[in-house]
Amino acid sequence: MDKFGKSQPVKRVEDVRFLTGKGRYVDDTAPDGALYAYFFRSPVAHGEISELDLEDARAADGVHLVVTAADMEEAGVNIAMGAVLTKNRDGSPGAGPERPMLARDRVRYVGEAVVMIVADSLAQARDAAEMIMFDTNDLPAKMDVLAGGEVIHPEAPDNRAFDWGMGDEDATEAAFQAAAKTVSLEIDDNRIIVNAMEPRGCWANIEDGRLHLLYGGQGVWGMKDRLATAFGLEADQIRVTTEDVGGGFGMKAMAYPEYFCVAHAARVLGKPVRWMSDRTEAMLSDNGGRDLVSVAELAFDDSNKIMAYRVKTRCNLGAYNSQFAQNIQTQLFSRVLMGVYDVQTTWLNVEGFFTNTTPVDAYRGAGRPEAIYVLERVIDRAARELGVDPWELRRRNFIKPDQFPYKTATGETYDVGDFDKVLNRAAVEADQAGYAARVEADAKRGLLRGQGLCYYIESILGDPSESAKVEFNEDGTASIYVGTQSNGQGHETVYAQFLADQTGIPADKISVIQGDSDRIKQGGGTGGSRSVTVQNNATLATVTKMIEAFTPYLAEKMGVDGAEISFDDETFRASGSNLTPTFLEAAEMARADGRTDLLTHEARVTLEARSFPNGAHVTEVVIDPETGVLTVDRYTVVDDFGNLINPLLAEGQVHGGVVQGIGQAVTEHVVYDEDGQLLTATFMDYALPRADNVPMIGFTSEPVPSTANVMGMKGCGEAGTVGALAAIANAVQDALWDRGIRQVDMPFTPLKVWELLQDDKIAAE
Repeated sequence: MDKFGKSQPVKRVEDVRFLTGKGRYVDDTAPDGALYAYFFRSPVAHGEISELDLEDARAADGVHLVVTAADMEEAGVNIAMGAVLTKNRDGSPGAGPERPMLARDRVRYVGEAVVMIVADSLAQARDAAEMIMFDTNDLPAKMDVLAGGEVIHPEAPDNRAFDWGMGDEDATEAAFQAAAKTVSLEIDDNRIIVNAMEPRGCWANIEDGRLHLLYGGQGVWGMKDRLATAFGLEADQIRVTTEDVGGGFGMKAMAYPEYFCVAHAARVLGKPVRWMSDRTEAMLSDNGGRDLVSVAELAFDDSNKIMAYRVKTRCNLGAYNSQFAQNIQTQLFSRVLMGVYDVQTTWLNVEGFFTNTTPVDAYRGAGRPEAIYVLERVIDRAARELGVDPWELRRRNFIKPDQFPYKTATGETYDVGDFDKVLNRAAVEADQAGYAARVEADAKRGLLRGQGLCYYIESILGDPSESAKVEFNEDGTASIYVGTQSNGQGHETVYAQFLADQTGIPADKISVIQGDSDRIKQGGGTGGSRSVTVQNNATLATVTKMIEAFTPYLAEKMGVDGAEISFDDETFRASGSNLTPTFLEAAEMARADGRTDLLTHEARVTLEARSFPNGAHVTEVVIDPETGVLTVDRYTVVDDFGNLINPLLAEGQVHGGVVQGIGQAVTEHVVYDEDGQLLTATFMDYALPRADNVPMIGFTSEPVPSTANVMGMKGCGEAGTVGALAAIANAVQDALWDRGIRQVDMPFTPLKVWELLQDDKIAAE
């Protein structure tokens, strides 16, 4: 790898480990002899617990411990799960009902953990769970987001968790009153289950009197803080680690009840305890994603310039506030509310409701895909109603290059962009000129072809601060300690490659250390596309400190003044010396001289501004009207990610994100019955995208380097999903528009599409 320069498409080095079965996931790392935890979960969606008899379970073979909420409280555990609350329009906080780690007195969704059993084997723990006598006085299940229904929490008597607003409601109304034309569209963003390849899991142990929790997550420090709060421990009494993670996607960014319960069991028993979710258990208990309905409206003047935009959203939070849930569809949604369009008059109103369903939280993009989906659906509808080409309507309303830096109506400052250039490149790459011919050819075969366009923008979220530490090892290698956490993105490759580019240390001599609160004192974890941009910014700062620290030392070795020494990304040089040591050679000299202070270097820095990746997605779908079968036939992405560290990995992130978008748009959908039973709890019922659902995905980089960081990077982790949803939905609407169909909502399953076409036939007759 060391022969490559900057921004080279280097293959992932960690894949060798994964493909040869040497990955270290949760189940691979549990201590020998660890006991097994199993959770008895509520079989009903809503009810007062009237019976909970655990006597037989506690006496069952192999059982070491049976735990309820009462047991944990008696042991002094603070069993309330914390959550970030948003503020209502009147300034009061949103409803914050307690979410206990195990159900107490009442169950509120199917799959809610009620009892934990710990036994010698998983089979024994399952058998003991079968012996639990559990009954409830059933209550009506509230399954929609409309206000009212059976009260789920006393703190929210109408089941409304919050009523939030941002913008100028009066000015927006005035703009709509004065508009030459207004357009409105109701848009449903369906609930999905994340289904990471590796389900959630953890193990806990007491090591030298300290609690050690290993879990599959997206960062260790937040989990450590929450464990300290729950158990009343000091920070130095806790170690949290994460090794390889088989997919996170936001769903693994937060703490879950099971982690605390397993840690409690390890503390009580003084033995290691492990837990791994099975697939149906994950579908019942992992935080869901999306699940909101919005009414979006645009106001236009006579020249088809957008004057104002407003959105009214109702979102389903599930039975409890998950850790970040209230902020997802409010603050995070608003970050890209107006997308790439030059509009300053906006109003966003969001109401969140509790229902008797699994809680909802972050899923790839966390608010940004939802916002762009709403905006790009309604602007596409506007183009149809105004009789304007959808590409041209977007161009007319783009923020122009000379308007940057541009402050949006919701307070974001876009540093730089050239949206027209990116869109023009997308037209070429997607063969826009040949689209009409493809439509005609399909029509001759009795097929319907539609084209969908989405121009997205996302904002990099998460902690803007990060640290990096570089350590020179005795064996002639180097280690870089990072505060982010790979969930499969290829961090080991990217971080080693970037450090190699900046220092000349061969990448194969650099190891990346992550996910250990003992070895890394602070970090922001991974989420919001922050990792590579924020972490490499910290690496740059660390390299600067390394050069500054080695220069006076090498000045003596080279016999020159320190001011004469320069570093050229590979070696230290000075015109008055024939010595040209590399960093590894300089470190070897320092070790021989006992200069241990030169063997470790660390810096922590903060990005002063966020960056805003953006781009255009163009897709074409083909529909067979006889069967309703939809094929995503062509997919083109042109992205402005700024400068790329590794184009190959960036393209892989886009491909993965697009496939997740195709999944939600075409196949994935969570279905509950009226009693709150999950009807899509296996892969027999919940359809992840398959190979035949996904076309070849064209990816082109059209960079406009960011000015928000010295690297010119913009991030890319969630961009594929942010753009995919509206591109596909707009393509479906395009294909069906001439059939008189005006309302299409995901997922576009064959049955749903066929029924839309049948309804049109009946209306025509």
